[in-house]
Amino acid sequence: MDKSRWLLTGKKAVVTGGSKGIGEAIVAEFIAIGAEVLAVARKAEDLEKLHQQHPERLTTLIADVSTPEGRAKVLHATQELWPVLDILVNNVGTNVRKPTADYTSDEYDFVMDTNLRSAFELNRMLYPELKKSGQGNIIHVTSVAGLVHVRTGSIYGMTKAALGQLTKNLAAEWARDGIRVNAVAPWYISTPLAQTVLNDQQYSEAVISRTPMQKIGNPEDVSAAVAFLCMPAAAYITGQTLAVDGGFTINGFQP
Repeated sequence: MDKSRWLLTGKKAVVTGGSKGIGEAIVAEFIAIGAEVLAVARKAEDLEKLHQQHPERLTTLIADVSTPEGRAKVLHATQELWPVLDILVNNVGTNVRKPTADYTSDEYDFVMDTNLRSAFELNRMLYPELKKSGQGNIIHVTSVAGLVHVRTGSIYGMTKAALGQLTKNLAAEWARDGIRVNAVAPWYISTPLAQTVLNDQQYSEAVISRTPMQKIGNPEDVSAAVAFLCMPAAAYITGQTLAVDGGFTINGFQP
């Protein structure tokens, strides 16, 4: 067996939201299997801590990809670092949990710009760099909230569902350019963002009760799926959304 099929040796990867939670795990996973990574996040202290953990094959960039200026910084940094780009992981995300009728227009714009527009625009901007690779990969980190109703707020669910459809559209449109596009859809994962609600014991128990595997996932559960989808071993997989959810989305009624 050709073991290189299960590695990302020499691949160049951009990971947004790369300093915490799932993004941090993706960065670590990619580096462990041979990739060079540009990790993008907003806070310098988080990126400095990340760089201390991974001093080799990691470059960090302070940028807010929800803004045009932040996205321009990502494009410039990518072009300065590498002649081609092999992998783009659109992982950055945020949420405002409210009943739908209580949202303000500013909150709508904030969640949409962070979760959806950032990915759409970065895909377009970095498309020429991915095309040069001939084996480009885009991964959207979506959520089961884009597949079924969960109590995370309607705007968040809208953004994640839209990313799932964008995955399908781009997979078909850009296949001729050697670019594969896939998504992973996590359920509750032990991250700083999810912990804000999982700290409520009653809520956490309710989440676990609806999850056939009876546990909360770890960031590494998601990063492994992301890494696999980018490997040569997954070369015939595109346009798919893989739920990393302990069975949540297929659980009908299991008393």
